[in-house]
Amino acid sequence: MANDNQFVNKIADIEADFPQWYTDVVIKTGLVDYGPVKGTMVIRPYGYAIWENIQKELDKRFKATGHENAYFPLLIPMSFFTKEKEHVEGFAPEVAVVTHAGGEELAEPLAIRPTSETIIGTMYAKWLQSYRDLPIKINQWCNVMRWEKTTRPFLRTSEFLWQEGHTVHATEEEALEETKLMLGVYKEFAESCLAIPVICGRKTEKEKFAGAVATYGMEAMMHDGKSLQAGTSHYLGQNFAKAFDIKYLDKDGTQKYGYTTSWGVSTRLIGAIIMAHGDQRGLCLPPAVAPVQVVIVPIAAKKGGVIEACEELKTKLENAGVRVKLDVSDNSPGWKFNEYEMKGVPLRIELGPRDIQAGNAVIFRRDTLAKGEYPLENIEATVKELLDTVQKDMLEASRVRRDKRIISAETVDELLAGVDGGNFVKAGWCGCRECEDKIKEKTAATARVFAEGETAERCIVCGNKAEHVVYFARAY
Repeated sequence: MANDNQFVNKIADIEADFPQWYTDVVIKTGLVDYGPVKGTMVIRPYGYAIWENIQKELDKRFKATGHENAYFPLLIPMSFFTKEKEHVEGFAPEVAVVTHAGGEELAEPLAIRPTSETIIGTMYAKWLQSYRDLPIKINQWCNVMRWEKTTRPFLRTSEFLWQEGHTVHATEEEALEETKLMLGVYKEFAESCLAIPVICGRKTEKEKFAGAVATYGMEAMMHDGKSLQAGTSHYLGQNFAKAFDIKYLDKDGTQKYGYTTSWGVSTRLIGAIIMAHGDQRGLCLPPAVAPVQVVIVPIAAKKGGVIEACEELKTKLENAGVRVKLDVSDNSPGWKFNEYEMKGVPLRIELGPRDIQAGNAVIFRRDTLAKGEYPLENIEATVKELLDTVQKDMLEASRVRRDKRIISAETVDELLAGVDGGNFVKAGWCGCRECEDKIKEKTAATARVFAEGETAERCIVCGNKAEHVVYFARAY
């Protein structure tokens, strides 16, 4: 087997140069490569396997809440975007447009979908006739394109993968309930599967989705103290229903407009995993979404019985539902240790002649770097218990790290010092757009979400009565 040392080359210091560390890790672990078109990425098998596990976990949650999957066209007539003024203004700078096809100029330019409210709204208007058709609850897994000027794999690329849910309801109350329900689904998934604690809440008018009445966000703290918007859920009210004529005949015999929502997460979640859990050794993947949960490394593999024992162990773990790999390559055990640590495999099992004779195996935890000996007897149960423990411990460690870096500020200078130190900063805000803009101008921090239920006496900018407490942070 060729050994190009891609896993043992030094990566940038995570503390000294976090952006370069991130780039080194995503490339050297084989998650992605750069596409030939600027701003695009090729998701390699190891990276795509993480996305498949994310899809699997989310999809079962969507179906459990009554949603069905469908697929809508990639190309959207540009005239659709003009129907909702705020929406087209918000997305116009990012839209890629097809003007020619089949050697001819098109009669109407076609947008490559940056999001699908317009095309899905058009179809919902066609399908919705009666109150009996409600609610409509559809999700699609697809790619979208947003022509970004500054890109970074997974975090911000011109093309990325995501899911987008779109629903229609008879009442405002039902639509708001749906909006918050799906934010809750995202939060539960982020914490139970990605081991990332998140802060959820409503966004300010400035930060909301173009065309929405209200946007609710899910914010996650990364290693450098910046925030990553990991998911959003939008209450669209009747804005899109009126723009696209999404209405129905109600029980009282009158025509009424529906209330719509949309919500989505993307391959950006892989970036969140990397930046929330990674360390100087590379990736550290939570077992729930790790492509390989356990790697078996034979020790003194050429000695009789070692490979056979490793293969038997692999079969036992597979039968127990564990995603397991046996590495029988001719690379040294030390090289393999380095490789799978950088790739973030949650558990490594080392098995050699002495271990077999003693009836034990050595198990290494990637999250804590701890090693221990465990009996081979009933090792399937031991491994599954350890994977559960790793999952829970990673969430708790992330929660402790985050909570230590949430502080409060009473002045703009305190807010600036807080975000300079890599913190989320809670501060009072009067609700004025001018004050929100001044905070961004002076600190490069933005309002992430409202701190629900919390109060402050004064706005940190103007000194007037505070209407809200807001989480401020620098963000990706």
